[in-house]
Amino acid sequence: MKKRFILHSDLNAFYASVEIMKQPRLKGKPMVVCGSADDRHGIVLAKSEEAKKAGVKTGMANWQAKKLIPNLILLPPHFHEYVKYSRAVREIYYRFSPLVEPYGMDECWLDVSGSCSSFEEAEAIANEIRALTKKELGLSVSIGVSFNKIFAKLGSDMKKPDAVTLIRDDDYKEKVWPLPANELIFVGPATTKKLQAVNIHTIGQLAQTEAWRLRRLLGVNGLQLWTFANGLDKTEVKPIDFKDEIKSIGHGITCRTDLLNNKEVWRVVWQLSQEIGQRLRSEGLMATGVQISARDSSLLTRQYQGPLGFASQSSAEIANLARQLFETQYPWRLPIRSVSIRAINLYPEESPLQLDLLNDYKKRRKQHRLEATIDKLRYRYGDDAITFASLLGDLKMPKHAANIVLMPGMQDDYFIE
Repeated sequence: MKKRFILHSDLNAFYASVEIMKQPRLKGKPMVVCGSADDRHGIVLAKSEEAKKAGVKTGMANWQAKKLIPNLILLPPHFHEYVKYSRAVREIYYRFSPLVEPYGMDECWLDVSGSCSSFEEAEAIANEIRALTKKELGLSVSIGVSFNKIFAKLGSDMKKPDAVTLIRDDDYKEKVWPLPANELIFVGPATTKKLQAVNIHTIGQLAQTEAWRLRRLLGVNGLQLWTFANGLDKTEVKPIDFKDEIKSIGHGITCRTDLLNNKEVWRVVWQLSQEIGQRLRSEGLMATGVQISARDSSLLTRQYQGPLGFASQSSAEIANLARQLFETQYPWRLPIRSVSIRAINLYPEESPLQLDLLNDYKKRRKQHRLEATIDKLRYRYGDDAITFASLLGDLKMPKHAANIVLMPGMQDDYFIE
């Protein structure tokens, strides 16, 4: 099999770096890009190297960051600028390969196998990209070079900022296996806790555990992690013109203040579900399942999903199932910081599907027509032209669209915890 040479390029402290480049007076000073004091009490979205060294972390509340650095500079996000620079750096990547796959605004995989025949040549390409990005855009990148996407991403995290890390197929055990297991992509807090409970602390220990034991512990995700840890990932980098089949449609929000009870969560769920239903109808898709994720004030995310039992485009049906999943399973030890809803297991609306004798299809058709009519009114007169009485008042959601950013993510070849 022909060797692959995969790069993962990660723009260093992207939002903060763009702000510093636009305002040179900020260079060398501790600063963060964050939501306003009114929206979510100022959650940190990105931080400068100086703030990072002082202990400031992404997701930290403003007051916590200010406690660490009293003279911390707080800036609001300018997402239009970040999108502009994200596109500009991708244009640099395209000079080296048509196989460029974004992972958010600040990260991309590149497959440069067609341009080189050795890791030394791939490393040289990475260094050239690093130099061009700094020269043309004033931004720095850290790049991992490896033989698959997983280790390339791991490499880009190993040396920051402004560095290239090489992980070969003949030395990954020495470089990767001693690292903590939670440095492997998709090993989040919940998975880390489960692994530690069975004395798996490093990537090497994960790799050397029998696959069937990991499956018993983590389900199919355990097999995926075993594959990653052993360097066996074969997932391809998608080309420029690749258009993946839509496998899910979702929307999430970080609220201005914590949600304290089921009623407050329901109002956010109902608002988010309306947008998901509208997207399903505009894409001509039907969902047969719903997934809800809730992140509490400790930043622990809990995720629940279940089947609808029938194919639907209805915002109300999606919202009601999400509500049921949340209210029957969330333990309410801590308030909720953010909520996301996802319509899953999608089918084209013209697909023949098995009917259910227990459903009132006449009532459901009437609901679907009502929601389609609401779509038309909002399209013509604006999103605020018509709403539901239950959504009047303060939803604790950001008022401006700039606070809501839907990031391009990984393809569904992978799982997310």
